[in-house]
Amino acid sequence: MEELQSETQKAEPEPLSAPKIIGLTGGIGSGKTTVAKFIEEFGFPVYYSDDRAKDIVNDNDALKGKIIELLGNEAYENGVYNRKFVAEKVFNNKDLLQSLNEIIHPAVRIDFEEWVKRQTKYLVFKETALLFELQLNRQCYQSVLVTAEDNIRAKRVMDRDRKTYREVEAVMEKQMPEKDKIKLADYVIYNNTNLEDLKEQTEKIIFSIE
Repeated sequence: MEELQSETQKAEPEPLSAPKIIGLTGGIGSGKTTVAKFIEEFGFPVYYSDDRAKDIVNDNDALKGKIIELLGNEAYENGVYNRKFVAEKVFNNKDLLQSLNEIIHPAVRIDFEEWVKRQTKYLVFKETALLFELQLNRQCYQSVLVTAEDNIRAKRVMDRDRKTYREVEAVMEKQMPEKDKIKLADYVIYNNTNLEDLKEQTEKIIFSIE
């Protein structure tokens, strides 16, 4: 006997010539990555922009040269991208951060476009922390924001990364305010309770996208 579909799930549409790109974002401690894993469980591919960027800055020699020219030789240690040095260098320098993004993100975009060509589902998800900051939502069919109350997000990061509240607060203050992201997002997932609720919200939203 065949299993019945979940009430929130619908029959998958016929494959399109190109899948619809859904932007997935969330601030530090929001649970964005957990939602991405749920989306994969439901059968949809997710492109992890931040993870791919970490690979690209190490694998792309032309990119390496541009980053070293911008930040100096310390940007790489024994040929490996020095994330700690780079993060400290750009943390309080908006112009330097913008210049770095202008180097890295075009390469990530090309990598993403090649990835999309290999997908067969009618929806693909692009996970990125800077969806709205870099206006990448304009390149997406729709957007999904994962958010949570600030104190909950801070505690998650403190527990996960062993950081102090002040350290986490400093990072959160550098990010776009949640109220502004909520206004820009097509769908919002509120991650204030538990994993079961988070998964239910995720399922309801992704299967409502047409």
